[in-house]
Amino acid sequence: MPSIVSMHTAASPEHEGRKETPATGRPHPHYSDVAEQIGPRLPGAIYQNVDGRFEVLSLVTNPADAAQLLRRDSARWAVIVRDTLRPDGQPFAVGSVWTTSDYLIRPARTAYASAA
Repeated sequence: MPSIVSMHTAASPEHEGRKETPATGRPHPHYSDVAEQIGPRLPGAIYQNVDGRFEVLSLVTNPADAAQLLRRDSARWAVIVRDTLRPDGQPFAVGSVWTTSDYLIRPARTAYASAA
């Protein structure tokens, strides 16, 4: 059985340095800008994809905190979300990049309104 290391060492010319996503085998684009990776997922935003509809509760941009939340040393950021389609939806952290399969339902809050 080939090791995981040997399966992902040679990149084909069409990928030009992109790493394949193990679950799908599709090329994973390399994003250099954290804001581009996060997309419009700021606190208060609601977005949807094939996995559900999510309200963004918090954005963690401290790499050490993000790595701990996602249990991944390479994490640079994390988004805390809650699935709004589940009545018992509990908050959890995600680190997936914003893609064309994600779409914004409600933009993030731009300002906080006074409670009084």
